[in-house]
Amino acid sequence: MPEIAYLDTSLLCALAFAEESSGTLKRLLTNYDGVVSSNLLEAEFRAALEREKGSSVEADRWLGLVEWILPPHPLSQKIALILEVGYSKGSDLWHLACALDAFPKPEEVTFATLDRRQWQVAKELGFQMLPQALEALPE
Repeated sequence: MPEIAYLDTSLLCALAFAEESSGTLKRLLTNYDGVVSSNLLEAEFRAALEREKGSSVEADRWLGLVEWILPPHPLSQKIALILEVGYSKGSDLWHLACALDAFPKPEEVTFATLDRRQWQVAKELGFQMLPQALEALPE
């Protein structure tokens, strides 16, 4: 079975902005057969680049690494399940729900995030987590 990583915007921003942990995280991500995300990542990432004055060419390069998950139905049940595990803000909740919807066996997928709360909820849901990601999480 191919190894898949679901990529959250926090980790993509760390890579694109070459934050301290980005080298290690980039090497870890190259070990996966595929990197997927909700198309919400595109809007969040492009907004972050604009805020930091990045270029659209750079955005296209990074976003070209991602295969998109586009749920064709409401994710109400997945959202309810996630909220039972713990609170997540709207965008984090959407990423988690899309990942759960696309991968009914979360233990077979790595959830790649640098958001501490989202990391905790994803781990509790049963997703694999990127090795060393916890050390890279901001306080």
